[in-house]
Amino acid sequence: MSAALHFRRMTVVLLSASLLAVAGTAAAAGKKIAMVQINQEALFFTQMDQGAQAAAKAAGVELAIFNSNNDPSAQNNAIETYIQQKVDAILVVAIDVNGIKPAITEAKKAGIPVVTIDAIVDGDNSVQVGVDNKKVGEDIGKYTANYIKTNLGGKASIGVVGALNSFIQNVRLDGFKAGIATVPGAKIVATVDGQNVQDQAQTAAENLISANPNLQIVYATGEPALIGLVAATSAQDATGRVKIVGWDLSAQAIKGIDAGFVTAVVQQDPEGEGRAALNAAIKLINKQPVEKNISVPVTIVTKANVGKYRAIFK
Repeated sequence: MSAALHFRRMTVVLLSASLLAVAGTAAAAGKKIAMVQINQEALFFTQMDQGAQAAAKAAGVELAIFNSNNDPSAQNNAIETYIQQKVDAILVVAIDVNGIKPAITEAKKAGIPVVTIDAIVDGDNSVQVGVDNKKVGEDIGKYTANYIKTNLGGKASIGVVGALNSFIQNVRLDGFKAGIATVPGAKIVATVDGQNVQDQAQTAAENLISANPNLQIVYATGEPALIGLVAATSAQDATGRVKIVGWDLSAQAIKGIDAGFVTAVVQQDPEGEGRAALNAAIKLINKQPVEKNISVPVTIVTKANVGKYRAIFK
């Protein structure tokens, strides 16, 4: 085959693929997609919304976002409402991954495709977008274990600021426990519940720090917990004795990294998750093949690599 003929054939293939992509987007234009969100307080969720909104705008689809205000029953009710409205697809960031299953099943019975984001709904055959929270929790646990071996002689008293009403954050805690188990001298001495609300997380963290004067490390399982913990550590004048590890960067967390008492933070790509979920929904609407598990990578941010994230949180 001549080089010129090969080039022409390749050009036809590329143009065909491009036209198919355009046709798929055009077929979705005018459709309505609903997103059932956990809350609108955490920056993580608002960034996820922004990613989905940008993808929706690019595709010419309507996106409705429901704020569940941390209420699992509100999520179920919202899905039922969207089924009645006959939306074309539903995105859901589940609070209760087991409690949400019947609503997801009903949506599918109505012929409405569902994409779950961040939380893994076991046994469900929906498309799932997000990170492996158990594995990444274990990764940050191993990072913490190495810090304890290197800087604390292999022993440490550890506290946790969690969100016990969040399945995802409980999975992150399970992973963290597995990670620090590699250091027998690392012990979790107390866990407090911030309920995924920043003010409540700060109060819980202040109580944790004041009640445990020998605390050396505290793990925060999500953004509200981490912001609350950073504020509590400063308020308790404990930045010299307590090191923090956790999830989801913020301006407050970056200040803590600069000050030296925030050691490592798992940074996800919530905007990328929202964008990937919306695009997956469009493919499902168009009956196109979609991967069942769409992984969005994370980074463990420390003083060494925090610089690239500063502009995002100004």
